[in-house]
Amino acid sequence: MLLYHYYEKEIGPFRSISELPDAQAEEVLQRIRREKPDIFLAKRPEDYLQKRRRFEGILKAEFLKKGGLIERETPHYLVVEAVPFFEKWYEHPAYITIDTKRLDPRTLSFTYGDSHPTFSGNVKDGKEYRNRLYTYDEIPEIIDRYGLPQIWNPDFKFGPECYVEVQMWSDRGLEEWISQSITGV
Repeated sequence: MLLYHYYEKEIGPFRSISELPDAQAEEVLQRIRREKPDIFLAKRPEDYLQKRRRFEGILKAEFLKKGGLIERETPHYLVVEAVPFFEKWYEHPAYITIDTKRLDPRTLSFTYGDSHPTFSGNVKDGKEYRNRLYTYDEIPEIIDRYGLPQIWNPDFKFGPECYVEVQMWSDRGLEEWISQSITGV
């Protein structure tokens, strides 16, 4: 399975606002809103950080229930296969492609769609993948059943799911890229 990690080229890959203390993370968001108001990341709601931390707590708890291996406090985010619209999220987009063969599958969790709407409780359409987290062994069946959302729903017309999100709970397998990242987000 191929995973993609999209990022802002000038910052580097595998940098996460979740790794920062609240005040510093909020400063980063405010700087993005000021300096790059037209990119997707600048349009996040004011309570984005609180929601993100809440959803990451849910992801972590659900993954632990399934026996997942957690080696980081917060996950790295990737997606299954290419998602072209992510390139619009950044001023100078870049991406890395990683084959899961180089990763420990016990450190990978998945949501069918972005984890925020998946666990928000706001989407009440009865689909089986709402409020569900999947392991590496479970997600292929869901993808086989429903397909890749970026193919059947590339513009959000049929719901909030436009990709399969991957939460990677380890740095192992990413060392060559993490060492290249610029300090600070």
